[in-house]
Amino acid sequence: MPPPLLIARDLTKTFDGFAALSHVDFTLPKGELRLLMGPKGSGKSTFFDLVTGQIRPDSGRLEFGEGIDLTKLKEYQISHLGISRKFQAPRLFPDYSVWDNLVLSLKGSRSVFATLLYRLSSEDRDHLQDLLKLIGLLPKRDWNADRLAHGEKQWLEIGMLLATKPKLLLLDSPAAGMTDEEMQRTAELLVSLTGKHSLLIAEHDMTFIRRIASDSRVTFLHHGSVLAEGRLEEILADPRVREVYLGRGKRGQK
Repeated sequence: MPPPLLIARDLTKTFDGFAALSHVDFTLPKGELRLLMGPKGSGKSTFFDLVTGQIRPDSGRLEFGEGIDLTKLKEYQISHLGISRKFQAPRLFPDYSVWDNLVLSLKGSRSVFATLLYRLSSEDRDHLQDLLKLIGLLPKRDWNADRLAHGEKQWLEIGMLLATKPKLLLLDSPAAGMTDEEMQRTAELLVSLTGKHSLLIAEHDMTFIRRIASDSRVTFLHHGSVLAEGRLEEILADPRVREVYLGRGKRGQK
């Protein structure tokens, strides 16, 4: 069993008396791809916000790596530890090329202008070239990002996150708005990262979930608590899960 990378213990967060998370215990081993499922309001986004330091818990502990308490750190400090988050809508530099977007994502505190003038090392170039191949955008490396199709923009942002060589990737609905072909390529991309990176993916599209979760564990949240955890088929067979989620009969409901 790989060592744990992220551990939540008795994690609780309330907003105006509403328990967004309630006494959550969670462990993510290093190198694992984990699905985070649950209906709207179940606590998925709140959990991501806590991990990245956007909000603070009311109680509980959140450890990363060798016992680092994330609740004591600021957002930029957490980012520097190697935790990267992808939101549902891609965040790109639309007027810059695919290559320049990757260059701008390399670690460093330079301004945009200074970064673009920075002389890349051969190691940097090899790293970015490998990323272009991985995300399938090598033929479009000189295209401006705003010319890319929706799925390609999502892949570029994943590449930008990978450019920082993260230890943990948090992805919020990475397949939202994609065609079936784009969804399949995205699933293949994320599965290929398993073992090299640790991934926590919040998703609600069952078609996409089935494509990436065959060998992965799923944590199912409901009313801010962990309702069930296990393999996908175990989760889908759980009568409690079927009642609160699948029984609604709306594909893609979050």
